[in-house]
Amino acid sequence: MDRNTAAGLGAILIWSTSIALVRSISEQVGPLAGAAAVYLIGGIFSLVLLLCRSKGSLLPLRGLSGKYLAGCGLLFVLYMLALFVAVSMAADRNQVLEIGLLNYLWPALTILFSLLLLHKKGNFILLPGTLLALSGVFLVLSQGQSISPASVAGNVAGNPYAYALGLAAAVSWGLYSNLARRWGGPGAGGAVELFILVTGIVFLLLFWLTGEGRAWTWRAGLEVTFMGLATALAYILWDRAMRKGDIVFVAACSYFTPLLSTFLSCLYLQVAAGFSLWVGCLLIVAGSFLSWVSVSDRETPTAD
Repeated sequence: MDRNTAAGLGAILIWSTSIALVRSISEQVGPLAGAAAVYLIGGIFSLVLLLCRSKGSLLPLRGLSGKYLAGCGLLFVLYMLALFVAVSMAADRNQVLEIGLLNYLWPALTILFSLLLLHKKGNFILLPGTLLALSGVFLVLSQGQSISPASVAGNVAGNPYAYALGLAAAVSWGLYSNLARRWGGPGAGGAVELFILVTGIVFLLLFWLTGEGRAWTWRAGLEVTFMGLATALAYILWDRAMRKGDIVFVAACSYFTPLLSTFLSCLYLQVAAGFSLWVGCLLIVAGSFLSWVSVSDRETPTAD
């Protein structure tokens, strides 16, 4: 495994360990204020790293195509906003869970879009592999909650915009992950540092518009600072993997994000893992492996 592909696995690990911290920040200072602070700190930290790498110059960003900067930048911000608004519009915990399941379609969509946008070659094993992995994700996230096709249909009918935004988030991230490679190019630099900062500014504007406000504490400040640095690092690693690494392998491994997050939460809260978690683990392992081996890593050069 090369270091670019390993960078993607590092991003998955960081995201898996950050769920509890995100919840803690949201409960203390509010979701909008927390998101704005995390992405602003992450964006500033990322730009400092970029300036250090380029000896104090932003010239590397000028060499990137306008299509990459505008298209991938818009998809990056859209993903964050769509997921945030979708979760905030959920009427209850079951709807949050179902929207989360929609969001976790992005690993499957990343692999699917790699066939369409990067012209990779897939075979018949991809479909059963995807279904197995998604079934595993469902078992891991549901954890005994009563979810049925009828309940999902009823919730979608009663709250269609929230579910549409959850699906839009998954589509946006799948597209971003592929177009960052196609438009940015494996040999070029990226602008994820700029995308993170713009996301923070957008969340800050939303925070000011809504007037959401809670008292800050030293604990909240430290958690936001740590989360901002971790968030920046995760997205920089992911961007590197998408542009230069094995995109299909990393996307297949992304199915493990909710599994690792649930396992770590069980350890932290000293809660025994249920039977469905272990079954979900096996399904994710099998589905991820089949999804990976079903797609050839050969890419056909594209005109753009």
